[in-house]
Amino acid sequence: MSPQEAGSRSSAPPAAASTGGVLPDQWPSQVADAIVDVVGKVRDRTTGPAITAARAVVYGLVAAVLGGIGLVLLCILTVRILANYIPGDVWTVYIGLGVLLTAAGLWSWSRAFAQAPADRH
Repeated sequence: MSPQEAGSRSSAPPAAASTGGVLPDQWPSQVADAIVDVVGKVRDRTTGPAITAARAVVYGLVAAVLGGIGLVLLCILTVRILANYIPGDVWTVYIGLGVLLTAAGLWSWSRAFAQAPADRH
């Protein structure tokens, strides 16, 4: 054996068992990609709706708090404006708004328990 043949044998890569075997060379990465895809699909189907519901709850609460603050400020503004333009003390404004809001509440209460009209077909 010559030194060139010995050098060529040692520099050549040994025959890999996976090239002639049953499994391809990239099977570990293919299996890992398949597992990642399945986990991603399961996560999208389960946590996606949960995240959407949580966002709806949070935005609903924020809207309710801001709406309540706005309603209180609107009531204060109404009383202040009416107190400036209605002669007399502020209690007249309170009585007027009390009667108005009580009438609106009684009307809403009566509509809540009213019987639905029967269909005439």
